[in-house]
Amino acid sequence: MRSMVKAAKALSDETRLRMLNLLLKRECCVCEVMQVLNISQTRASRNLNVLHEAGLLSVRREGLWAYFSIDK
Repeated sequence: MRSMVKAAKALSDETRLRMLNLLLKRECCVCEVMQVLNISQTRASRNLNVLHEAGLLSVRREGLWAYFSIDK
């Protein structure tokens, strides 16, 4: 039940919904999300982490970069 509540809370924000829409198309790093959505690095990272912790995204790390995609 907690995971459903966490997911519902994660989906209740317009910015996070826009991120999911972008990530449905392709995997992105934080800098790409920032550029496309015209938001700060802090805001992008914080919201991507909320989606990841809710179990909606997976993260692939490559050096210093983190690439986010929809967790199937």
